[in-house]
Amino acid sequence: MSLDPTEIVLDVILIAIFLLVAFPVHEFAHAAVAYLQGDATAKLFGRMTLNPIVHFDPVGGMMTVVTILISPFLFGWAKPTPVNPANLRDRRNGEVWVALAGPVSNLLMAVAAAFVFRALVAVEAPLPALAWNGLWLFVVFNVALAVFNLIPIPPLDGSAILFRFLSPQQAWQVRPLLAQYGLFVLIAVVLLLSRPLSDLIFGVATFLVGA
Repeated sequence: MSLDPTEIVLDVILIAIFLLVAFPVHEFAHAAVAYLQGDATAKLFGRMTLNPIVHFDPVGGMMTVVTILISPFLFGWAKPTPVNPANLRDRRNGEVWVALAGPVSNLLMAVAAAFVFRALVAVEAPLPALAWNGLWLFVVFNVALAVFNLIPIPPLDGSAILFRFLSPQQAWQVRPLLAQYGLFVLIAVVLLLSRPLSDLIFGVATFLVGA
């Protein structure tokens, strides 16, 4: 069976999008907002940087590469940014701001890339199909990271929003259960809601590029 060179190049582009841009910016955003909120933990660990090597998680990175190459479901992660909630100035909302920083950074990158996409379309730039596909993938998968990370299940960023709107007693009861079984719940949610999540992601991406 022969391999399609174009598909291989697109897979390499997608791997680069995640490991070199989307993941590092996402984790840097967490670190930067935590620092602005008064917690220097990530900075002390050398994580307040855009250097992709610093944010690379061997297992998560390998899963990213493997699933892009051989699986219809993309799955992977970067090294989690260390945050000490006790140091945050806003004790009630600080964790939420730090958590939201990651998905927001991915959404902003998607918007910026979509703006470039629209501008190139407007001037009828003679780009090869591979370049258009690479730019489209950058928009789609940054939107995907933003949407996916907002699911309110640990260890995703959306869990901080969930705990913020629960009472302290409810959070105390729910947090250990979700910490223990959150990954299994997350897998079930993704499998059950894969179609609406996919529709949402591609709907937002299509809206951004004006297609």
